[in-house]
Amino acid sequence: MWKDFFYYSKSERRAIIVLLALAAVVLSGILFGKRFGGHSSVVRQSASAEIDSFIAQIKDDERRRFADAARFNKRKEEPVPVILQPFDPNTVDSMSLRRLGLSAFVARNVLRYRASGGVFRAPEAFARIYGLADSQFLALKPYIRISSEFTLRRDTLLFARQEAKSDSVPFKYPEGTVVPLNKADTSQLKRIPGIGSGLARMIVAYRNKLGGFCRVEQLQEVPHVGPDFNRWFVLDEGPYRKLRVNRDGLDRLRSHPYMDFYKAKAILEYRRKRGRIKGMSQIEMFKEFSEADIRRLSPYLSFD
Repeated sequence: MWKDFFYYSKSERRAIIVLLALAAVVLSGILFGKRFGGHSSVVRQSASAEIDSFIAQIKDDERRRFADAARFNKRKEEPVPVILQPFDPNTVDSMSLRRLGLSAFVARNVLRYRASGGVFRAPEAFARIYGLADSQFLALKPYIRISSEFTLRRDTLLFARQEAKSDSVPFKYPEGTVVPLNKADTSQLKRIPGIGSGLARMIVAYRNKLGGFCRVEQLQEVPHVGPDFNRWFVLDEGPYRKLRVNRDGLDRLRSHPYMDFYKAKAILEYRRKRGRIKGMSQIEMFKEFSEADIRRLSPYLSFD
């Protein structure tokens, strides 16, 4: 509880220290009263007078402090005369907001919104200020004036959006065009009718995880890519990156789409106990691999 001592005012702390000192003096006088009989009475009377004096001083300080707080609260709660007049919420100050009938809380929220980079581009945007009642907004809406530097020019914006849209739409390949499946980048993929930026990125990302496509039909393993897209692709070459069965670690093995933790763990356990794996015939013996797994993984495994 000694930490509570520092929450008292300076005069209160001084009074407490003096009181403790005087209490010690009085106690000493009582203990040694017999030896210093006449003197101890004088000490007790003096200590009592000092105690009474400091108690009175503390009470006076408390009364003054409460009186000051009451005067401050009274000034704070004094109503601000309401004067409705045109204002720009992007530039108005806090005192003007208070004169418009807004509370100090709402005025602070307006200033904080502007300080964080917020801009009121239309009168309706002012209604979103936290703490502003609907009735207050309806009363102030006729007086809101947004200056031209904060308003959006709709015609300019519309033109800019149309121009950006025209630039972002790539030229599409004519029917009969074929694209190399393992070499095409996203810009080439986006030229295929029906493939946009998102789908092009998904195809490239899945190709990188596989290490390359070995069949065009693998495109159907990418979400939202149907068989109709297969006619646009030609298989230029087989997988360009394979899994090194005898060298790669757990994370590299399990990251392949056709592998998982248990398959990769089985390979590592075999390597640890028996050494190198020489071919698919050994992997076929692992219970973790089905016939479909073996068929899909064969082009992607290297036993060097």
